[in-house]
Amino acid sequence: MNETHHPRVHQVFPAAGTGQRFGQPHPKQYTQLAGKTLLEWTLDAWIGLPFKGERLLVLSGDDAVGQELARRYPGLRCVEGGAERADSVLAGLTAMNVADDDWVMVHDIARPCVRQTDILALLAHCQTEGQGALLARPLTDTIKRNQAGRVSTVDRSQLWAAMTPQCFRYGVLRKALTLGLAEAIALTDEASAMEWLAEPVGLVSGAADNIKVTHPDDLALVAFYLKQQGRLSSN
Repeated sequence: MNETHHPRVHQVFPAAGTGQRFGQPHPKQYTQLAGKTLLEWTLDAWIGLPFKGERLLVLSGDDAVGQELARRYPGLRCVEGGAERADSVLAGLTAMNVADDDWVMVHDIARPCVRQTDILALLAHCQTEGQGALLARPLTDTIKRNQAGRVSTVDRSQLWAAMTPQCFRYGVLRKALTLGLAEAIALTDEASAMEWLAEPVGLVSGAADNIKVTHPDDLALVAFYLKQQGRLSSN
């Protein structure tokens, strides 16, 4: 008799981007902050979580720096990514040999302040509802639309800002990314691929400090949040 299958939880960290908007001569994930790279701060946020699945870091093919840093994290495997985020995530999924109903969490390498409580809350939601979801924040700013110089206010009551991690079943996420890329659909994140495939997507409210580093000025805010979380010394 076969043993009962319990879906595992896998992690994919896309890090093949060059960070052109960051305005530095190196990819933003290798920017130093208090003696560590941004990539290390992000990977450190996941240490100790009770996940027994695969852990993949998706890098550009010639990224020797990323490969060297990955050796500091037992069980973290490097795979080669693609031109866009969706290509890289799909490359990571393709490199896995896992069950279709396993969960895959995809997390931006440029979000070092993610809280473990939020990661676990996202997984609990997915397991309870039986469907994928992502961390997000309800918009609180007044949102304006500019159409040909005519400005109007957008109803924000149903608007959320997407974050990561995003968590979906392996089989359907791989299908959504494969088909979406084949149709040249603009896939800005994993949820957009699932939405295009008409799959249900849930929203789980995440902490406001789970920011994505986009510009050099963001690093000061990351340092502040890491100190608040007790991950970075105040000395």
